[in-house]
Amino acid sequence: MASIVTVPQEILDFINSCSKFIIAGHKEPDGDCVGSQLALRSALLRMGKEAVVCSAGPFKKTEIKKYSTEFVPIPKDADISDTKVIIVDCSGRERTGEIDDSLKPFQSAIIDHHAAVTHPRSTALAPVFVDSDSPSCTLLIYKLITALGLQLIKKEAELLFFGLCTDTGFFRHLTEKNADVFEAAAVMIRCGASPKITFNSINGGKSLNSKILMGNILSRTEAHFGGKLLISYETLSEFTTYGFESRDSDSLNQILMSIHGAEAVVIIRQELADNCTVSLRSIDKINVAKIAATFGGGGHKNAAGLTMKGDIQFVKQKMLESFVNILIY
Repeated sequence: MASIVTVPQEILDFINSCSKFIIAGHKEPDGDCVGSQLALRSALLRMGKEAVVCSAGPFKKTEIKKYSTEFVPIPKDADISDTKVIIVDCSGRERTGEIDDSLKPFQSAIIDHHAAVTHPRSTALAPVFVDSDSPSCTLLIYKLITALGLQLIKKEAELLFFGLCTDTGFFRHLTEKNADVFEAAAVMIRCGASPKITFNSINGGKSLNSKILMGNILSRTEAHFGGKLLISYETLSEFTTYGFESRDSDSLNQILMSIHGAEAVVIIRQELADNCTVSLRSIDKINVAKIAATFGGGGHKNAAGLTMKGDIQFVKQKMLESFVNILIY
């Protein structure tokens, strides 16, 4: 169903009752997280409040690198009695990474579109604005800004549209049930967001090495369970050679998911000798977030990720075991 969740009054009271805010997001941020943090900061500043955006980073994705200079560490001089934390695009404070400990003393709230919320309340029962039917966190920030009585300015519209396009695959993941999302997107465009510029920002600027690496990964793709599951990997040597900057994960997943009969895709990346990251994607029925959660990861029904100790072969076997009961039918 389309999202019909409204902004809780507790969130509005939380914001209206304080003049200073730290806006935090998850580690290894994506466009939705960055867009949510920066747009919310802009809105709070327009309300006459103080606000800073904090992130543990790293800013791996090409399209968000230009925003990295906007982020600061947790302010050491922040007054606990007069500063609150808003955590966005994050189902629990522990997902903020290295800044987690610094956030503990502050009263916090969460704005998120993932299903599970586990954040610990620090000094008081804190409000939560969660809608797992929302395709992006920026859509919730748009609702919040509107509920605060503000109209979008161009900068906010651009950031919100950027995050929305990031998490919806430029709308290709939406269905006939998401008319409200397109209505919100239309508002953002009227306020100055450009679909053309946003598309080029997300999909342009890739290096030749990114295409070489993609070719390597595609060339070793294996089909399992009658072609329903596709698995490939990036070696430690390739990671050492090409680094984070040469990854073009969205394009890679899009190519693999277009293969006839494919229902899910697993990309394993060896980033350390004894540790891998895993990207999980599915087209429709398979909930890869549940698979990721069993290994301490998370995400959405059709897009999730995790990290796991071990080498590529070990992780590959674990992934095959996880899908066996889902894809044999």
